Amino acid sequence: MAGQNTLIFNDAGWEAEVLGSETPVLVDFWATWCGPCRMMAPTLDAVADEYAGKVKVGKLDVDENGGTAMRYNIRGVPTLLVFKAGQVVAQKVGAVSKADLKELLEAHL
Repeated sequence: MAGQNTLIFNDAGWEAEVLGSETPVLVDFWATWCGPCRMMAPTLDAVADEYAGKVKVGKLDVDENGGTAMRYNIRGVPTLLVFKAGQVVAQKVGAVSKADLKELLEAHL
């Protein structure tokens, strides 16, 4: 359930894939039972395609990867975090438009 450029993150690869990334990383903390999360999927895929090579865009299922979700105090889904140099630099909770998502990313490129 991810587009061609949308990555799937998990607890095991978190350090290398997200915190160790040389490019900014947008992570969508989501769950299969979450309606707004499913609504966001096409938007996330479109942004992943548009920013390919500039930003890593991926999803982390909070039900399957509770350790990482707890580490970042994720209380509601969808929650979008932008990481740069291993640090959270931006956060949005709830479904957002493509324009809002692009604005969030542009501030950290």
